Amino acid sequence: MTMNVDATNPELVTVGVPTHWYNLAAELETPIPPHMHPGTKEPVGPDDLVALFPGGLIAQEVSTEPYIEIPEPVREIYRMWRPSPLIRARRFEEALNTKARIYVKYEGVSPVGSHKTNSAVAQAYYNSVDGVRKLTTETGAGQWGSALAFAGAQFGIDIEVWQVRASYDSKPYRGHLIRTYGGTLHPSPSDLTESGRAMLAKDPNTTGSLGMAVSEAVEVAAADPDARYALGSVLNHVVLHQSVIGQEAVAQLNEIESGADVVFGCAGGGSNLAGLSFPFLREKIHGRSNPRVVAAEPAACPSITQGEYRYDHGDVAGLTPLLKMHTLGMDFVPDPIHAGGLRYHGMAPALSHTVELGLVEGVAISQHDAFSAGVQFARTQGIVPAPESTHAIAACAAHVADSDKEEVVVIGLSGHGQLDLPAYAEFLDGKF
Repeated sequence: MTMNVDATNPELVTVGVPTHWYNLAAELETPIPPHMHPGTKEPVGPDDLVALFPGGLIAQEVSTEPYIEIPEPVREIYRMWRPSPLIRARRFEEALNTKARIYVKYEGVSPVGSHKTNSAVAQAYYNSVDGVRKLTTETGAGQWGSALAFAGAQFGIDIEVWQVRASYDSKPYRGHLIRTYGGTLHPSPSDLTESGRAMLAKDPNTTGSLGMAVSEAVEVAAADPDARYALGSVLNHVVLHQSVIGQEAVAQLNEIESGADVVFGCAGGGSNLAGLSFPFLREKIHGRSNPRVVAAEPAACPSITQGEYRYDHGDVAGLTPLLKMHTLGMDFVPDPIHAGGLRYHGMAPALSHTVELGLVEGVAISQHDAFSAGVQFARTQGIVPAPESTHAIAACAAHVADSDKEEVVVIGLSGHGQLDLPAYAEFLDGKF
């Protein structure tokens, strides 16, 4: 299937694989604050990013165009799993005894079982165009690392991954998947980098954090002229790539409903929720619907609900640009919860900006409540959700429990939890 875009009005679409990514930033009256250089404290320009990113991604990072065409080689790979299904969760509705009509946008059908492939394939493509043959990256739960390893295999690029130690130890199957796709994997912090050695010297028993893993991956890429760095969330170009989720969901929903009343997504770095919700916010901006968007974050790492909105580094060592975002501080190390993909101290600047504009609101979910909802969803709908996705499911369940409205609710199910069953076992055995 294809998604046809009318050149005179690119918002008129039919359900299928999008031909363009959607850039909400281009349609906001108040622009997203620019990234700042860590040394000069001046806005980051393209020349400041060339050591880490290819030209195509740099252009997307600062683009003011609402629609950016998806290259055909990327769309060809997308067709392996896109469009992803929008599922009416009728049995879950019955279990919740709600009048709401609940729809799930399911990204677990991708090759690695999560939404991360949407950006991984795009990033690998643009790096291949520039002749890059090695990419470094970080990963929490391993979804991003396995997605980039898959994408690297498609374009002949070597992938080196630093995985947060807590997840490296508790989620071995993600590591096996990374290696199966050809990637090289290290626990973070490691003794392979200067920043990693410094972190280990400070706390030899640290469980690690995404900020630490980012520092290691950036350090290696910056020192190697043949390597570049790939980020799995937070930055504008990653948010852009994930917009295929929401564009499909809007079009699919419009075939059967008049729009969404509430949209729930899990939020760690922000790319999943932004990818789902920004096309729905497009509908709001243009007066076609008025959805409420809720970011469900872990209570152990509540950057939206308890963090400050200010400039901060995206990594622990301070190697990355300063980003205006909701942050708990670059040194914050969250508890080693099972939703490893949500253990990030900051939130994407684009998503943080929409929170400040009142377009998105946050809610913090405990690990116990998240897994309770995940088990209920699995037993009713048959899909075992990723630990990250259970936060959105729990937020939805809490919402409909307090409402008797006949409303349309959309949940972003960002991935499946088939490789996270040891975490479910701990919950079922009462070990949380």
